Amino acid sequence: MAQAAFEEVVEDFEFLDDWEDRYRMVIEMGKAMEPLPDALKVAATKVEGCASQVWLHPQIADGVYHFQGESDAMIVRGLIALLHRLYDGLPLAEVTAVDARAELGRLGLNEHLSAQRSNGLRAMIERIREQAAAAS
Repeated sequence: MAQAAFEEVVEDFEFLDDWEDRYRMVIEMGKAMEPLPDALKVAATKVEGCASQVWLHPQIADGVYHFQGESDAMIVRGLIALLHRLYDGLPLAEVTAVDARAELGRLGLNEHLSAQRSNGLRAMIERIREQAAAAS
């Protein structure tokens, strides 16, 4: 079961009939995110395997996983916002237990992302899982 913030997205997606509206919603979610400070856009936070520039910065406190992220591509920034709703605030042990592919599949994303974006999304999920596992 996903976090409440992600469940809200799932519910919102159910009311949107076409994919243009859903993409717009994802893009708006990305625009609403706090920008990642330039000082955190470094090689250590950059996610390899993404066609666009992507940075994920973990913030782990008291066994809870938090992260900030950013991308230079609007739709990818929106995907980061979705991942934020899925993972941010989870206990470290639960981060690796999340089946992100299944959860994102509930939004229909698996069928509507290009191969490049799908590869980038997998790379972001893997980075999040690695960060949480390393901090455990």
